[in-house]
Order: sequence, then C-alpha cells, then structure tokens
Amino acid sequence: MNQHHCPVCENAQLRPFLRRFQVPVHQNLVVNSQEAARTVTRGELDLVICDACGFVFNQAFDLSRLSYGEDYDNTQSCSAYFDAYLDGLVRDMVECQGVRNCTIVEIGCGKGHFLKKLVNYPGANNTGFGFDPSYVGPLTDLGGQLQFRPCYYDQSCTDIAADVVVCRHVIEHVPEPLEILHSVRTALESSLKARVFFETPCVEWILRHRVIWDFFYEHCSLFTAESLGLAFRRAGFAVKQVEHIFGGQYLWLEACVADVDEASLPMAGETVRLVTAYATDEQKLRDDWLARLRDLGKNGKVALWGAGAKGATFANLVDPQCALIDCVVDLNPNKQGRFIPGTGHPIVSPADLPGRGVCTAILMNPNYRQENLQLLAEAGIELNLIDWSE
Repeated sequence: MNQHHCPVCENAQLRPFLRRFQVPVHQNLVVNSQEAARTVTRGELDLVICDACGFVFNQAFDLSRLSYGEDYDNTQSCSAYFDAYLDGLVRDMVECQGVRNCTIVEIGCGKGHFLKKLVNYPGANNTGFGFDPSYVGPLTDLGGQLQFRPCYYDQSCTDIAADVVVCRHVIEHVPEPLEILHSVRTALESSLKARVFFETPCVEWILRHRVIWDFFYEHCSLFTAESLGLAFRRAGFAVKQVEHIFGGQYLWLEACVADVDEASLPMAGETVRLVTAYATDEQKLRDDWLARLRDLGKNGKVALWGAGAKGATFANLVDPQCALIDCVVDLNPNKQGRFIPGTGHPIVSPADLPGRGVCTAILMNPNYRQENLQLLAEAGIELNLIDWSE
C-alpha cells in the first residue's frame, strides 16, 4: 500500500503507532491441518493515525495477499446472543427507521443471513438484493423477494432502484474507503432519496479498552465516529447520525445522498491521545497477558473462547508456539475440528473441554459472557470463564 497520505482527508501528517511483522493476513480462514495453519500467507501490520481526522489505517497493507473464498468463514449467527443483536438491528430499521416497502441492497451480504431477516420481517414487505463476490448458494429465495448476485455492487448496478443500502463490516476491509463510497454514490444516481446504513468497528473503543487482539491484518481501515462521518460527506452523502452500538464496539451510520460536499475536518485530538497511550503500553499489555497465562496454567489447561479474528489474533500474539493455550472454543460447527491460522491451535466445541482437561477459558469478547455461562451450566461443564475486563 505504502500510503503516505490519509485515504479519508488526504492529510500527510501521519503518526505511526503499532507495527507487527509476519502476521497471518486472514484471521477467519478455515484450515484443515496444523501444518497448513502454520504456513498461511502472512503480512505486515504498520498502523498509523491521521493527525487531522483520526482515521487509522495499515500503511503496509497489501490487498493482493488476501483471498476471500469458500474457505473464509466469519459467521457469527451460531451465537444466539449475536443473532438476537441482529434481530434488534432489523427491528429498529423497520419499526423506527421506516424500512418498509423498500428495495434493499446489502453490500457484502455473506450468506444473506441479515438481509433475509430484513426481507422476512413480518409486515415489512421488503425486497432484497445481496451482493457478495464470495456468495455461494441459490440466486433467489423467499419466492423471489430475495435475490443474490455473486459480484460487487458498483456503478454498473444502476438497474436496481434501491431505497436502502446496507453494508455491515465491509468498509474496514477496504484500503481506499472513499472508493467504495463513491462507487455506492454513483450506483445511487437514479435513487437520490435512498438511505444508507453502514456498520464498522469503532477504533476509539479498541484504544480506550486497550484490546491488543482487535488490531489485525484484515481490518486495514479503522474509523472513529468523526472520521467515518467525514468519509461519507466527502463521498457525497449527508450524515444523519453515527451511533455507538454493540456495547460501544461498533459504529452505526445512517446517511442519505447529498448534492454538495460540505466536509469540514473533525478534531482528532482525543483519538491521537488514545493512540499515544496505547503505543506506550502495548508491549506491557502483551507481557502482562503472557504472565497471566502462565499463572492460569498452574491450575490446569487454558483455552480461548472464540475462534474468530479476536481469538486468532490473541493466539498469534501471545502463544505462537502453542505452549500456553491448549485449544480454542467456538460454537461454529464449521470451525470445530479445524485450526487457528498462524499458530495451529485446535478449534473445539464446548463439549470437548472436559475431555481435554481444560480448567480455564479466556473469553475474547465479554458481550457473550452470559450466553456462554448459560451454555456451560446447561451442559454441566465446570469451567472458570474469564475475560479481559476482570
């Protein structure tokens, strides 16, 4: 990438704050053997913050190293908690934002789980078009109300008169975010009353809580609420609101098409201060986790809970040789029996933990604590489940 100007505001005052070498480029790759897991494609993480707008990006990102194919699985709907969260988003969009009788486009729809909820919501009478180049499955569903196109949504898609465009957890994977936003804006040239809804991680939350495993290669573009709003305004949208959701971990933006670019630079001071503090403490944070893992290991085997990007990044940061962590637990059956990219830690189901002698599991995301405690209780599994907030 070798980007020397901010991709959002074009400012040249960039502040490096985090560098990691030889990191796996994919955190959600489904890998069938320990050997294959240890020989995955790797890259460099060189995170910088724009002093002007607060946008954070990987200056060393190389898009050619990535391949989002059938072996990539970031499914979260196996969690009842997360599925209920999605239901809440859908309910808010339909009941509060008036997404009814609408033609909805979802960019990066994956398997179509979220879009299907929007189309299938009782009384909403919506139709949906899902765009994702990695989509594999039937091209129509729900009696034709839902259609899928295994390609990108861009200026060639003006045949769809979209009322609503939804894009969840895609823009953080895009090294030039204004390009995708300009592309969406052009595609909406015949739908000037359309609304757009975007969801992406909040970098301020990561920095404020010092979550070292939330910085990884796939996420090359990380936003504050202010820099996200700026990107949309520069691309020809009027931003209605940017909310913090999912316990503050995500940003949820609503915008509409605008005729005039009225993008003034936000103040990035607070985010720059957070970055400076994080950069000072990151090595100590890693060392503290190493010491904690060794201490926990004195009482029995230790596992991680969550084989997504967070768990994969944590394992690669603190236990690359599989010496301290026995395994990684995940509810996704497609990941069970597979291995963590980079380290080769085995991925198991909760039911496997007693047989492996695991006494403690570190929960990668505290939002799922109650769900997993209930799951353990119902299964009669005794386990010390802890998270980084404890």
